[in-house]
Amino acid sequence: MNPVVQNDNELIVRYMNGDESALKSLICRHQKKVFSYIMLSVKNRELAEDIFQDTFIKVINTLKSGNYKEEGKFVQWVMRIANNLKIDHYRKVQRMPAYETSGEFDIFDLLYGTDPSVEQKIITEQIYSDLKGLIKLLPDEQREVLEMRIYEDVSFKEIATLTDVSINTALGRMRYALINLRKLIKEKNVILT
Repeated sequence: MNPVVQNDNELIVRYMNGDESALKSLICRHQKKVFSYIMLSVKNRELAEDIFQDTFIKVINTLKSGNYKEEGKFVQWVMRIANNLKIDHYRKVQRMPAYETSGEFDIFDLLYGTDPSVEQKIITEQIYSDLKGLIKLLPDEQREVLEMRIYEDVSFKEIATLTDVSINTALGRMRYALINLRKLIKEKNVILT
């Protein structure tokens, strides 16, 4: 007699009710796809393994805390976590600024040359705040693609994989998001300069 194959949500419920084997089944079911996705991006096995492990630690913590919200496919949620951890890793690596030095190095160029004024910082923050407010008004599918592309620097190929749509659909959603965002900027009379 064949065992009954349970879907992801049934396994999640079993795990949340204390059945550790359900989590093992979930990980085994999706590990190849998730690891391959990470490896495709980072192209370093050791780093991919670290991100993979961190991904499932986050999955476990979220499930144990009861904060998992069933908003689509489990594997897409896991892929988003992996993608965010990958982005976090690269942000940490890039935080340390590298300066090219010529023969004439002047420390004051670093101290005074690139910082925007307080006024410019306030204006920039207001523009970002206004834009974020307008982005929230976009339809969910368009907003999701726009946020992944702009804020998380996810490629359209990866967006298509994460959202389980074709690359043309992902591109189309981005196009309509930008069209609708322009309309909202005009309607709400938002100034972006």
